[in-house]
Amino acid sequence: MTRVIHTEITATDAFAQRPWLQWALVLALGIALSGASAHASGSEGATRPQRAASRDGTLPVPLGAEAQNHAGTVQTPSHRRHRMLVLTDIEADPDDTQSLVRLLLYSNLIEIQGLVATTSVHMKDRVNPDSIRKVIEAYGKVQPSLLLHEPGFPTAENLLGLVTQGRPEYGMKDVGEGKDTPGSERIIELLEADDERPLWISVWGGPNTLAQALYRIRETRDAEEAIRLIRKLRVYTISDQDDSGTWMRRKFPNLFYIVSPGRYEKSIWISINSVIEGIDNTTISNDWLARNIQQGHGPLGVAYPDVAWGMEGDTPAYLALIPVGLAVPDRPDWGGWGGRYELYQPTPEEIEVGREVQGGIPIEAETRPIWANAVDTYVPRVDQEYGRTLRTGERELEGSKPTLWRWRDHFQHDFAARMDWCVSAYTDANHPPVPSLAHPTQLTVQSGARFTLDASGTTDPDGDSLVYLWTQYPEAGSGPTIDVGNSPENVYFLTRVAPEVSKPETLHFILQVSDRGSPPLTRYQRVIVTVEPNEDAGTPADYPPGPPT
Repeated sequence: MTRVIHTEITATDAFAQRPWLQWALVLALGIALSGASAHASGSEGATRPQRAASRDGTLPVPLGAEAQNHAGTVQTPSHRRHRMLVLTDIEADPDDTQSLVRLLLYSNLIEIQGLVATTSVHMKDRVNPDSIRKVIEAYGKVQPSLLLHEPGFPTAENLLGLVTQGRPEYGMKDVGEGKDTPGSERIIELLEADDERPLWISVWGGPNTLAQALYRIRETRDAEEAIRLIRKLRVYTISDQDDSGTWMRRKFPNLFYIVSPGRYEKSIWISINSVIEGIDNTTISNDWLARNIQQGHGPLGVAYPDVAWGMEGDTPAYLALIPVGLAVPDRPDWGGWGGRYELYQPTPEEIEVGREVQGGIPIEAETRPIWANAVDTYVPRVDQEYGRTLRTGERELEGSKPTLWRWRDHFQHDFAARMDWCVSAYTDANHPPVPSLAHPTQLTVQSGARFTLDASGTTDPDGDSLVYLWTQYPEAGSGPTIDVGNSPENVYFLTRVAPEVSKPETLHFILQVSDRGSPPLTRYQRVIVTVEPNEDAGTPADYPPGPPT
């Protein structure tokens, strides 16, 4: 918007009386410093170095370019529930309703604090909060059954009180003075609450309701308060579904923002429903959905519509918040059910600036680092009829999409089990195993030392047989991949030898425990091993230390 400042107001008076001027000065300084840093590093300095920085095994302040200048200790997942507000263009495509059905089954593990009906490029002039309420009412009929399996499922009445809406207008046309909505006001209310937990904004449609909240914060709060509030935000958006996303990333350079910029086919989220050549795609088939989700699973299954464009394209925007022992949401570069993202500034060539996102949104150049597509090299494990039950497959798959679909069967089976809970007694359903380590989740060893990974305390609430798998996740760490030769991975206890390093490096190991229930359910533990150089060239100490001799 164009803003006129009367000439009789001095610069000092204007600064003191208008919080947005203070904010603008801070913003300008931030952009100037970011630009100076990028210029000093050369044309490539604003892009690739961020990828390396996000893999050093430490936890930076997760706020855009600012994250590059802070380092702290490695953080493990918190047992506190993550809080989240959803922006959904429900009814633009049946997949929003599908994603909402699944989300409600995890409403005891994620603290839902708002469900906001919005527009998008695919539905520009209406919002449908009543469609959210309809799904919640179906959930209310099965909530008592869900409580037989796990505590904490909120009542339908509680969830209905969280439903609100944005304006029935599209994109940046709906952002500015006089454009506040119940949805944008709810976001500000949650940010100002006495709750230091980050507020995750899970964006399934257009994000202009969030843009309006940020606009209002910029206009009415002083710079320090605006920065404090924006630091709480964590945004995961399913591509750019209106033109306010690029505006927010440009105007608020420290806003934590996960997105696959550019066209849908280049996104990570699309792999939730993509048929991948060379793997078993059964769990996304229409027949599987009909048998395991829609039919015979009560009112909530009936509320799950057939696939029209693609199954649950919005679900990845909250999968990482489900506490299964794998993801650390503030570290998207560590990977998890929602995919893996790294902090860098995508190049115009990578995102095809000049083209349009589906629906006609121009693809604009990114002006600063964002959490964008990362690449995994993944070799699926294969079941064997005889001998060792699991072996390394022969096909190596590389790209951004494997960062999500590598876990797909696990989260689909988890969904199916929770749908079973809607209609089953505890003894008639499956429940996830409980991994337990005999050592801390963070180990430090020297190069050449032997170290042990031990999950001997793992249990299963249903008494099911368990399948163990230990794998290294090299892309999540900074150190080299350990060559394990013919050593088995499908055991609860194994030993590895730390590689030679010239400086401290991190290795991420994922314990994957699956039961043999129906459907099979999987939980994880992540162990981060810091390998330090063996500077004295003596015999390195093993972990755990052996008995005295």
